[in-house]
Amino acid sequence: MNWGGFAYGKSAQGVDARQEFQQRLSTVQVALHNQDNREHDIFDSDDYLQFHGGMIATIRSLTGQQPKHYFGDSQNPAQPVVRDLKEETLRVFRSRVVNPKWLESIQRHGYKGGLELTATVDYLFGYDATAQVMEDWMYEKVAETYALDPGLQQFFEQSNPWALNAITERLLEAAKRELWENPNPETLQALQQMYLKSESLLEVRSE
Repeated sequence: MNWGGFAYGKSAQGVDARQEFQQRLSTVQVALHNQDNREHDIFDSDDYLQFHGGMIATIRSLTGQQPKHYFGDSQNPAQPVVRDLKEETLRVFRSRVVNPKWLESIQRHGYKGGLELTATVDYLFGYDATAQVMEDWMYEKVAETYALDPGLQQFFEQSNPWALNAITERLLEAAKRELWENPNPETLQALQQMYLKSESLLEVRSE
């Protein structure tokens, strides 16, 4: 509302129209985001969760109901595809987020690779907070793959211990906020232990 509620036109340059914008959004039943290329996806930039997720959250706040949400894929203009946002979430989750080949390749980038993994978890969390797209098993899989896998733990310890600290903290926050509604108690305990270990690693680095 605050970022997008200003009107522009021939006789208007940034006129405050948040009230009118709110009235229009309160009648919206479908929130669609269209993407015309596949060079990136909904979990490698915060623009998606800010604008599409933000609109979904605003409509839900104004109406008390979750709007229908879709993702339009027009990378091939001759064959556009429209998917439910949850369907697109699952597609990206399986094809990139927890894809062993992508995880292996991202580690070649060292510190920057760790940062990319942190960003991915942040964007998953943010899109879920706004658009409610994640399920418990997905959080469980991210925890298992990103924070609790011995190979990735070794990578983080050598290349970017700050990333492991941020990832475990974000997953614990998801559980605390009940976005991750029913985490496995053993997984939650392992994350808490890993968070404390990552704090110790950072302390050593700072000495």
